[in-house]
Amino acid sequence: MAKARTLKEVVVVDGIRSPIGKSGWKGMEKRGMLAEASGQDLMAAMLKGLVARVQKASPKFNPIEIEDVLLGCLSQIGEQGGNIGRIAALLADLPVQVAGATVNRYCNAGLTAINMAANTIAAGAGDIFIAGGVEMMSHYRMGSDVTVAVDAAYPVYMSKDLEKTRMFVAQGFSAELVAEKYKLTKDEMDRFGLWSHQKATKSQRSGFFKQHIVPFTFTNEAGNEVTLTEDETIRPICLDDPKKALADITKLQGRFKPTGGTVTAGNSSQIVDGAAATMLMSEEKAGALGLKPLARIVSTSIAGDDPYIMLTAPIPALQKALDRAGMKMNQMDCMVFNEAFASPPMAFAKHFGIDMFDERINPMGGAIAVGHPIGASGVLWFNEMVHWLHQNKKKYGIFTLCGGGGIGIATIVEAY
Repeated sequence: MAKARTLKEVVVVDGIRSPIGKSGWKGMEKRGMLAEASGQDLMAAMLKGLVARVQKASPKFNPIEIEDVLLGCLSQIGEQGGNIGRIAALLADLPVQVAGATVNRYCNAGLTAINMAANTIAAGAGDIFIAGGVEMMSHYRMGSDVTVAVDAAYPVYMSKDLEKTRMFVAQGFSAELVAEKYKLTKDEMDRFGLWSHQKATKSQRSGFFKQHIVPFTFTNEAGNEVTLTEDETIRPICLDDPKKALADITKLQGRFKPTGGTVTAGNSSQIVDGAAATMLMSEEKAGALGLKPLARIVSTSIAGDDPYIMLTAPIPALQKALDRAGMKMNQMDCMVFNEAFASPPMAFAKHFGIDMFDERINPMGGAIAVGHPIGASGVLWFNEMVHWLHQNKKKYGIFTLCGGGGIGIATIVEAY
């Protein structure tokens, strides 16, 4: 008779990320600091950095025991194609016995990788996984994988419910629909954008981000070696001179609605390059290795919603995660709502009866300030949440992202 299995507790051992660089297409006068780097090299460096940190914490840890490397990535073409999950693992000099896979669920990809790894460990199909993500938005515009098919003269139907359109509704337009539905004003969203930069500036200056940023060294196109150690996206003026910063933000015009648009560059996430990785283990394995985990996974969820308004799908995902944990939103010490735009996290807060400027919302800052490297964001902000909870001796955190096609994802953790 086959051996019976019981579910295992899953813990977060460590999480790291790269410095985040502004985007910049080749030929532009000013490009982001990572724009001349390879996504493969960036992701490999993050894997190396993560493994080195765990090895330092436990000399007993042997990378050959890693079951799989799951990486989120939206545009799986160019150097992000060919299963970058496997390629980056090999480039990071992980043992060949360590497998690799690449996951795509738009902005949800990174957290999908984490949740897949966690649920696989819980089911007893491996004790150690790395979940990560990478996106070089300077190299591949959002939807680049679809335009390849269009250029090859093959039809790409995104949804038969949208008059058989061959493209998604622009997410910025969906953000406008969310703002209308939840009666959010441009002034409120602009102040939310300012607030994101203020919190991120504090996190950067206090050294909070630096504790888990892995410096990245590469050779640029001019043949010079460059080492990057911190984000280039955060705007300190928002903290140092908020009146001037807010005045500058409010001048920005809507980008997605011809007239009366409220969604602007000042209240939307930045287009960036970046990568992140986290290591998950069964509680039993972490204990055997003498490791002190940062947190445990409490519950995970995924949910679909209207693909037209698109960005409200986290609401049912959040509710599922809470129900599975037997918890309420007011029990959360930290609520990380990805700032693809200001309107979705503000809408989530309104839906759950929380003040839109509650101090528990994105206390370390968010994607408006730091950036939203699509395939990596789910890992980047998951890590920030876990580190914030652990460092501030708080207990419960919930994290969600909205994604293309109307899909939301959520995860609850309990910090140690």
